[in-house]
Amino acid sequence: MTPINFPTEDEIRHAYHQGEEAVVALFREMILNMHILAERVQKLEDHIAKNSGNSGKPPSSDGLSKPAPKSLRKRHRKKSGGQPGHKGRTLKAVAHPDRVVVHRLKECSHCHKTLKDVKASRLEKRQVFDLPVVKVEVTEHQAEIKRCPRCSEESKAAFPESINQPVQYGPLIKAQAVYFSQYQLLPLERTSELFADLYGQPLAEGTIVSACKDVAEQVTPVIEAIKDHLIEEERVVHFDETGLRVDGKLHWLHTASTGRLTHYAVHRKRGTKAMDAIGILPHLKGRAVHDDWASYWKYDVDHASCNAHHLRGLKFLQERYPQGWEGELADLLVEIKEAVEIARATQPCLSAQQVSDFERRYDRLIKQGLQANPPPKRAEGQPR
Repeated sequence: MTPINFPTEDEIRHAYHQGEEAVVALFREMILNMHILAERVQKLEDHIAKNSGNSGKPPSSDGLSKPAPKSLRKRHRKKSGGQPGHKGRTLKAVAHPDRVVVHRLKECSHCHKTLKDVKASRLEKRQVFDLPVVKVEVTEHQAEIKRCPRCSEESKAAFPESINQPVQYGPLIKAQAVYFSQYQLLPLERTSELFADLYGQPLAEGTIVSACKDVAEQVTPVIEAIKDHLIEEERVVHFDETGLRVDGKLHWLHTASTGRLTHYAVHRKRGTKAMDAIGILPHLKGRAVHDDWASYWKYDVDHASCNAHHLRGLKFLQERYPQGWEGELADLLVEIKEAVEIARATQPCLSAQQVSDFERRYDRLIKQGLQANPPPKRAEGQPR
């Protein structure tokens, strides 16, 4: 960054003795420097004011001064909890419980006469839903060995193909280890502790890692099928990337997803080198929705910008440079989203009247924004 130098007292006096033009030139240079400094201060203040709630910055960058969570949805007057028409998940008694415990009545609660031999006229029932005591079940497989009476040679029965060690873990316990480690994102040590606490059987960290590698190999064909489907069949695919640590070094988790399918890929790079290696964006047939990260725009596909990021950007403008139109535009984007959600329940798309109304209001607010903030004029010969 180029340092800003202001005139010394001697330089000011020298300009004064040089005459009016020298003083004006000196002030012109000072005003230019002040504009440069003001621009730098504004950029720094804007940078400090940005957080994960009003920009594309990740939540991890907020540090200890995290902003209070604030939904970008409009407030409604509905009460908290289940809404009318919602099916709910109230606990209901079952017709055939797994276990029945009868509490015997031994004597009359009024006169204390014994009732041991009196038959009950009816029963009051209450059901408790709980987990049974779970412990690891050990199955011993024994293969018969027999000597042939004809040739006197020994033969042994075959074990199942999956049982290839004298002592080993079965597929269900390894599947749970992978689930806790990879889906619930528990560290290896805590996953081992969980098995010790719940089942009385701590797993070695190496066992968990090995199970994860086995599953990774098994799901490779599924991952490739998801990748091919996203490229060839989906009309809209959402892309994003976020930082994560691999062996203590910064890597990037790249996602390509729809409402039903998600493809994950980890790469050392965030930009086009990673996207090329993953191989979805370069061959995508549908539309790519993303957060305007510059690397996405390098691909010759149909693009759409993520409205969640638009809302954060509009929130930042409302906080730092309120002009009125930003709040109205944010409300309109949320209104459009809610209208689409309502329409999906009864019809394939918004009505032509709704689309026309939304487009008219959207264009009006964009026009207001451009009038209040006209784009800078391009110099002659500068590309558009």
